[in-house]
Amino acid sequence: MLFVVTVTFVLINSIPGDPVRILVGPSADAAAIEAARARYGLDQPLYIRYVRYVAAVATGDFGTSIHYGGVAVTVKIFERLPVTPLLLASSFTLAIGSAIPLGIFAAKNRNNGYDHLARITSLIGVSTPSFWVGLLLIIVFAYYGDLLPPSGLVMPWADPASVEGAASRLDVLATAASHLILPSITLGTLQMAAITRIERSSMLEVLNKDYVQLARAYGVSERTILRKQAFRNAQLPVLTVIGIQMTTALGGAVLTETVFNINGMGNLIITAVRAQDYQLIMGTTIFFAIVFVLGVLVVDVLYAVIDPRISYGGGAGE
Repeated sequence: MLFVVTVTFVLINSIPGDPVRILVGPSADAAAIEAARARYGLDQPLYIRYVRYVAAVATGDFGTSIHYGGVAVTVKIFERLPVTPLLLASSFTLAIGSAIPLGIFAAKNRNNGYDHLARITSLIGVSTPSFWVGLLLIIVFAYYGDLLPPSGLVMPWADPASVEGAASRLDVLATAASHLILPSITLGTLQMAAITRIERSSMLEVLNKDYVQLARAYGVSERTILRKQAFRNAQLPVLTVIGIQMTTALGGAVLTETVFNINGMGNLIITAVRAQDYQLIMGTTIFFAIVFVLGVLVVDVLYAVIDPRISYGGGAGE
């Protein structure tokens, strides 16, 4: 985490421009500029600012936002916090829920028409930029079809009185689902394609193992082999890809939130970069790093759940 903080701090302070001049405007005099610079600690040498920032982060203080007039960075992050995890969770649910059955089905029907269709679909999904998928979905389903909203996001736990056209909790849930569909497809398409490809290849590898061939020789049905012999053993590579896709999804969330005008963490970091808000850029970057680390930890724990031979206790596993 210290590496992320250090690299991000050096990079954002290397960007040409002055956030204070952006804040006070072109007509401000020298005294106002210096006062604003002193207010946010930007009048200090870079190494002093770095040491102070690292010390403050260690205590949970991420500083104050220049763009939002001195509001604490943690306040802005917590304002947007539920949005991006909800978007990530819905997109991964969609991706995993569709990719694993599709990959298994393609492996079971290797080299026939269904397999080719699944491979072509996953190839298109991997090759297509997320923002282009989002724009296409907006044009088709929002502009021409008028079936789904093109922008914004309603949280499922929002007060019905604050949601337009909602009279009950059920109406809020339906509105939230309609707003989530297009962004989830946009963000989940790449994950779905990548997971489908690795699920297919991993299942094919397991289905060609000697113990699977032996089970077939004993007359075990193909359905039982898939369910009891092959599926669980094929999921470790899939789990690895899902963990790696966390990085892609976090980056994709920034684009998806921009395309659909969703006020999440991705939109917040874009605002911070445009305003050269150093503290806000640092805070949002650290947040993304924490989410990625937590995702990797969850994947590591699931390794041991799926494969009993893997143990982090040092004695039980092999």
